Amino acid sequence: MKFIARFTLFFGLCTLTACTSADVNRFLQGASQAALTNEDVGNGLRDALVKGISVGADLASQENGFYGNELIRILLPDELRRLESTMRQFGLGPEVDRVLLTINRGAERAAQEAKPIFINAIRQITIQDAFSILRGEQDAATQFLKRTTSEQLIDLFQPRIQESLDQVGATRHYSDLVSAYNAIPTTRKIDPDLNAYVTARAIEGLFTLIAQEEAKIRENPAERTTAIMRRVFAAQD
Repeated sequence: MKFIARFTLFFGLCTLTACTSADVNRFLQGASQAALTNEDVGNGLRDALVKGISVGADLASQENGFYGNELIRILLPDELRRLESTMRQFGLGPEVDRVLLTINRGAERAAQEAKPIFINAIRQITIQDAFSILRGEQDAATQFLKRTTSEQLIDLFQPRIQESLDQVGATRHYSDLVSAYNAIPTTRKIDPDLNAYVTARAIEGLFTLIAQEEAKIRENPAERTTAIMRRVFAAQD
């Protein structure tokens, strides 16, 4: 009722002063933004993050989602990467390439399984968190999610990564590569934990994709795919 009374008064003033359609639009937009509740802000931010992880997981889980994306491609573990040129000199190039391909395939296969894990974490965001995120940097939502969920995500995601690595043969190929490298005279014996390494890199890659989607939502109104998302982010434009 208050809004109707305000609009009637505004319309009457417009009749007298010949205000433009832009004036009307600004009034309506202001009224809409003023009506935002704490719950609206929380729901808008959650919608944005759900969209970000959904798009990110879909992109990452495609063939070459990791392997074909230089931004998130998983390289050899540090212990092996520093010695990659040595391994290639000793004829282990094909084994190196096979491991690189299969560990990325494992991450791609597991990426889709990450979606419900992330979304469950997103649902826990509080109203206070939502306001802080809304007013923060371009990747504030992603960084908040990263800070508050990384440990839980690693625990939940590792079994899925292990299953995926086994299915694509990455575990076997990696073991073969490490065995071949350790057989080289004078080299330091290594055996880093492949599961933990790929899990951490896969989650980091997903966060990178989520941050890209968050930036799009903040910068481009066309990326705001729900009504509440449009209202919340319009208030910050």
